Amino acid sequence: MNGLMKLDRIDINILVQLQKDGRISNVNLADAVGLSPSPCLQRVKRLEQAGFITGYEAHINLTKITDSVTVFTEVTLSGHRREDFMKFENAVRDVDELMECHLITGGYDYLLRFITRSIEHYQEVIEKMLDAQIGIDKYFSYIVIKSPIMKSSVPLRSLIAKHNSVDFSV
Repeated sequence: MNGLMKLDRIDINILVQLQKDGRISNVNLADAVGLSPSPCLQRVKRLEQAGFITGYEAHINLTKITDSVTVFTEVTLSGHRREDFMKFENAVRDVDELMECHLITGGYDYLLRFITRSIEHYQEVIEKMLDAQIGIDKYFSYIVIKSPIMKSSVPLRSLIAKHNSVDFSV
């Protein structure tokens, strides 16, 4: 945890509950984690100030608003110096349709996830990136047909349980 504050089981339970429902009232959150409201609010504020909670957001049901296409793209860069990676990352940071960018190991350098209006729109985005000459040597696109499982919260308890022998149950 890089010398930051230690999290106890109540802190973890607060984080788990807030991942499930970021709009939960402090009274209901306190009840869910076994605290009274005032100490619960203090812990939430402390978790926010320490950077464990970085924000709250609404999950949008995009299918109720518009049609869209999700595309995963493997990208291989032409150069592999530090400057090449920095140039690419800085250039794609402002691409609105780019939802995720991961530097990975294996047969290519980056795995990107785009959400666009259509396949044609995706092609426009990729061509603009190619025209910008940001070091893309080759790319492969994978159009998502169906996403039967999509999670927005991480399995915090199971990720931490292996490193601690703390009982996180409430």
